Amino acid sequence: MIIRELRWSDLHDLTESYYRLYDERADGVPIGITLFARRPNHADQAVWFSGLYRRVLSGETVCRIAEEDGHAIGNCTVQRVAPSDDSETAHVGELGILVHRDFRGRGAGARLLQETLDACRGRFDLVRLSVFTINTRAIALYRRFGFETVGRLPAAVKREGRYYDEDLMVIDLRPGAAKG
Repeated sequence: MIIRELRWSDLHDLTESYYRLYDERADGVPIGITLFARRPNHADQAVWFSGLYRRVLSGETVCRIAEEDGHAIGNCTVQRVAPSDDSETAHVGELGILVHRDFRGRGAGARLLQETLDACRGRFDLVRLSVFTINTRAIALYRRFGFETVGRLPAAVKREGRYYDEDLMVIDLRPGAAKG
């Protein structure tokens, strides 16, 4: 497995990984990622991907891809939360990570997270994320890298009549801050 930067050719693989989440949800797997009520179509995914690619090129977003056998099997992004780089909150990034179902538990998430956080140093001072409280594997991974829980949002997600809480976590990447 290699970790690399985003390429335009990753659209298909990333879309397929994302679509698999809808299959998992339909199978009753308690996935810890927020989804739309209905799976987006390919045109919607192309719009999402082109926006991501533009934000990476402009420096607003850091994105790393896990690749195996020539295919993207996961991605980790940190996107600036502010609308512009001269905002008072431009130093804060929001993290999102996804590993294809068939490759979870093999170290891809940890490698993606490490490479992404390394790329964020000097670009973002704080990186935040939200994670379903039932996603204990992800929470353990984030803690291992130095993320701290700073709050909980009760009933943050309503999925098929059931509510899920989310933990809010943050890591401080400023020089001299405790390293994760």
